[in-house]
Amino acid sequence: MKILFTGGGSGGHFYPLIAIAEEVRRIANEERLISPRLYFMAPDPYDKGLLFDNEITYVPVIAGKARRYFSLKNAVDMCKTMFGLFFALFTVFRIFPDVMVGKGGYGSFPALVAARLFNIPVFVHESDSVPGRVNRWAGTFAKRIAVSFPEAAKFFPEAHTAYTGNPIRSILLQKSEAMPADYAVKGTEKVILIIGGSLGSVTINEAVFRILPTLLEAYSIIHQAGEKNVGDIAARAKVLLQNHPRQDAYHPVGYISGKDLAGIGHRADLIISRAGSTIFEIAAWGRPSILVPIGDSSGNHQTENAYNYAASGAAEVVEEYNLTSAILKGEIEKILGDDDRAAKMREAASRFAKRDAAAVIARELITMALTHEQ
Repeated sequence: MKILFTGGGSGGHFYPLIAIAEEVRRIANEERLISPRLYFMAPDPYDKGLLFDNEITYVPVIAGKARRYFSLKNAVDMCKTMFGLFFALFTVFRIFPDVMVGKGGYGSFPALVAARLFNIPVFVHESDSVPGRVNRWAGTFAKRIAVSFPEAAKFFPEAHTAYTGNPIRSILLQKSEAMPADYAVKGTEKVILIIGGSLGSVTINEAVFRILPTLLEAYSIIHQAGEKNVGDIAARAKVLLQNHPRQDAYHPVGYISGKDLAGIGHRADLIISRAGSTIFEIAAWGRPSILVPIGDSSGNHQTENAYNYAASGAAEVVEEYNLTSAILKGEIEKILGDDDRAAKMREAASRFAKRDAAAVIARELITMALTHEQ
């Protein structure tokens, strides 16, 4: 049984594929199936360590972006895509997987073209409310399509589409009894977790920084600022908080490991985040949140994601162009200053969560793969 995963270069594409791979291996092991051979084809491995840990073979491929605006780079990237298509045809034919999983993004296009030409069954997963162009195209011939938001189902053939939710790595679903030691917090103290994505968010970082001394008077703050930004944030915080009695309650970090993130996420009283795939982790932890969608995301998908999730009652949305320190502080106090409201948001987040998404998808992939083998 061979399964080839393919997706763009973001964490939103990569981590759900890892979650599915974990479940494929777990099911195969429990049911004593032949050990699956798993591959990941993309322009970038994103996280080589996770690929190695999950015994996934990385297959590089060149792919170019198709920008929606005029740029000379489009000509160069068109050449990259053509070269990538030839490479993908050769490589996919050599591997000849029993099923291919497309996660979207320009990086998945060459592999999906090869799957179409070789009549390899395709499973598409869409994380956003509004699908990207590659997934919309792949949905026209995919055998199965899974969506994370019910609103996305209308873009795909009804007979082949199911609302499964977003796959989440098992480590992020494990509830810890205590906060990680590096982020020691008093038992009753309210905790705000700020997640800016894998690269951090300068917009969120700056809005938080201006009100940091005031926030620390009432809350402990764990701030994932991004590897590129954390040095600057930590240095500025040291100066800003040098005489603050609760300076130790601020924890700026560049990156939070999966195990630590699960412990912090389950303990946090409020999470401030972008509106990508982190939404589903927040929901799985059952936490209230304030979402700040990226204003110029492709297809405006983060804004759509944020408002569709907020409609469940689990989150508040502050659009990037409206994000000021005063507005952010007001939203924080509205949630953490009202226990009944926070409780209702926690309940709404838990109702939205589909913690078994990875297992449901993995089960279907195994069925598709075994059927194709026959």
